[in-house]
Amino acid sequence: MRTYKLTAFEQTGKLIMEETFTAATDEEARDKGRALLAEKELLDQTHRLASPAGKLLLFHS
Repeated sequence: MRTYKLTAFEQTGKLIMEETFTAATDEEARDKGRALLAEKELLDQTHRLASPAGKLLLFHS
């Protein structure tokens, strides 16, 4: 399992969510990230999901 980091920001740049979670693959991590954002109603906020290697898997501005 690898550790991924999901962050969401307000338009001002203020951090409003930062979570880490584990997933077996990048695809699984994308699904988990989208689910977390939907659960917290943050899909329309600026957000990003980064892999342990620094690759952006989700990004919305």
